[in-house]
Amino acid sequence: MQENIIIADKRPTTQTASWQRQLSQAIRDPATLCQRLSLSDEWLPGAQTGHQLFDICVPDAYLSRITPGDPDDPLLRQVLPLDDEALTPHNYVTDPLEEADHQPAKGLIQKYAGRVLLIASPNCAINCRYCFRRHFPYGDNSPSKAQWQEALDYLRADTSIHEAILSGGDPLAANDRQLAWLVEQLESIPHLKRLRIHTRLPVVIPDRVDDALLGWLASTHLQKVVVLHINHANEIDQAVIDACSRLKQAGTTLLNQSVLLRGVNDDVATLAVLSERLFEADILPYYLHVLDPVQGAAHFDVPDKEARELVTELRDHLPGFLMPQLVREIPGKGSKTPL
Repeated sequence: MQENIIIADKRPTTQTASWQRQLSQAIRDPATLCQRLSLSDEWLPGAQTGHQLFDICVPDAYLSRITPGDPDDPLLRQVLPLDDEALTPHNYVTDPLEEADHQPAKGLIQKYAGRVLLIASPNCAINCRYCFRRHFPYGDNSPSKAQWQEALDYLRADTSIHEAILSGGDPLAANDRQLAWLVEQLESIPHLKRLRIHTRLPVVIPDRVDDALLGWLASTHLQKVVVLHINHANEIDQAVIDACSRLKQAGTTLLNQSVLLRGVNDDVATLAVLSERLFEADILPYYLHVLDPVQGAAHFDVPDKEARELVTELRDHLPGFLMPQLVREIPGKGSKTPL
């Protein structure tokens, strides 16, 4: 059972640099990460092996919530490369959701009726080791303004589409001028009702929720949903709570989706505290995903049977409105599949 759950902030931090500067100064070297977190030398070879397969990226604002010297810290496990990533079980693949089969236009993915996903940025503020898009061909899916027209024309032509989802990478890794332009284009499509943004940036660099972001977000007439990605209560410090408050004031609905991860949140106590802490930050639990079988992440897997047992027990600890829905995404299905 995970015992290192921290509800209060570990230590006060002051973020004075712009979010762009914080992102540019993120740790991108395994040796630096191990040194900054006082990890023993035994962790470095595995970190270098994993880094060669998928680049490391950890900003200081996230690093400050990790306990130095603890290789089992649940936040560290999400970002520290391991030699386990070189293992290649036969059912772990580079495109586990078969997204390459659902791209009618550059930068656009449509797997479900009524909504489309737009790759608004190829970049992330943090490289999570279990990321299902760690092998995604972002170079082929990063449209220029002129190239976006094909995707926008696709949306205009299909009046059954009511929701546009900005994803990536992380959509908020794009600059606000670019995002404001894209949202303005979406607003001009009469049958679009909702704008959904899937992002981890307000969690890993809370200063990303600045006046420029809030300006275009508050001004759009589209209904706004921001889906955050938080896997453990220790990710939610006061800076994250403040960022969420600003997003709420801009008229957004805040939801959270988590991934069930071995060694991070695979016990009832951790999941219960996460849901409680989310609600304190005015975020509603939404989905608890079982791991997508992406190559390089098999060591995070929690079998479906164990996942169901965890969620069954979790219901005895939480009110219904704090219960995330346990789901798996199965390629070709018309929606997420409840487990």
